[in-house]
Amino acid sequence: MAIEERVAQAPGDGNVPAQPTSAPGGNTGSFAPATMSSPDYGAQVFVWWREEIRDRDLDLMTEGGFNWIKQAFSWESIEGRKARQYDWSTADKIVTHANERDLKILARLSLDPDLQGFWAGDPPANGDAFAEYAGALAARYNCQPGAIGCIQAYQIWNEPNLAREWGGKRPNPAEYAQFLGKAYQAIKAANPNAIVISAGMAPTGDNNDIAMPDDIFYDQMYQAMGGSSTGYFDALGVHGAGYAAPPELDPAEAASNPKYGGYRFFAFRHVEDIRAIMEKYGDTAKKIVLLEFGWTFDPVNPAYKWHGADAGIDKFVQADYLVRAYKYAADNWPWVGLMSVLTMPNLAWLDDGNGSDEEQYWWAIMEPSPIDAKEWRPAYIELCIYLNSLDGQRCIYDPNQ
Repeated sequence: MAIEERVAQAPGDGNVPAQPTSAPGGNTGSFAPATMSSPDYGAQVFVWWREEIRDRDLDLMTEGGFNWIKQAFSWESIEGRKARQYDWSTADKIVTHANERDLKILARLSLDPDLQGFWAGDPPANGDAFAEYAGALAARYNCQPGAIGCIQAYQIWNEPNLAREWGGKRPNPAEYAQFLGKAYQAIKAANPNAIVISAGMAPTGDNNDIAMPDDIFYDQMYQAMGGSSTGYFDALGVHGAGYAAPPELDPAEAASNPKYGGYRFFAFRHVEDIRAIMEKYGDTAKKIVLLEFGWTFDPVNPAYKWHGADAGIDKFVQADYLVRAYKYAADNWPWVGLMSVLTMPNLAWLDDGNGSDEEQYWWAIMEPSPIDAKEWRPAYIELCIYLNSLDGQRCIYDPNQ
């Protein structure tokens, strides 16, 4: 989640049950259906390259009361060398092991923006090749009898309102809409029940060759779709970082009070501004999916510490705000679906011996923990207590039980 100084980035029809299937390994059973409650509960995980902690972290998601995981299925990791030459080995393990735990999967489909010389080129010119990749993934994990596994939902690209994510070119909502529509058709042809979600946008106040404000991008995207999202997505993807503000803060306060940053997007409830755009175009039957949301308590990185440690956010405040955000959504947002917390930790942050210089480290709800240790932060424990309570259960990691 790289950041430029002025680009502040945070971290319907899709609710059709999937058909009964055979579970991984050939056992009789069914995959978890492609449905979302309002709200629904998930978190970003990093289990692609770290097989030694994959099952441990998947178990932590189940034990924590989460229903969904969000995992990147990056294009270059599966079809990195040449068209139609797929390496499914890691993806198969992640999908089947998550399925065995009844965890639903939101697969983020995107390309590393720093990758040079990728065979398919950059967006939007690579849209046809990307759609073919998305269709191949959806066909392999199509939740049907005999399938290797089940992916219930797909996120199409990431933050195309940044030039960095759009081939170095000025963000173009019409180009992204066309790109999205191609992927939608390919996925639906392979799995009609899959939930296709548009990319979340980076919150930013810039409108130039390197960035476009999220609300402007969404509005122009609807215009490019002719005012109708039919054939483009089943749920609208949004990013909802809270920055320096508590989750209940009115975006108008964030815009008028300098301590909160001076823009409406510096409030978690900026999501309501995006919902208003959906309402403007009559797209009220579909949900918003929060592809990432959270609070950082970063005391190190200048672009983040102003709304982290400098704003009084510590790991205990982070935990409190995350629970309150879920509660606010449950009370006020009947149109929200999955809310994916940013983030479970990534052991790769420790590869240089120092996790604290990695800005994502400070958003995480747990410490990066080796397989023989679970190093807690309050956020995981408090979320575990809250989410389990919704089902009348107790968090097994609650120190007070």
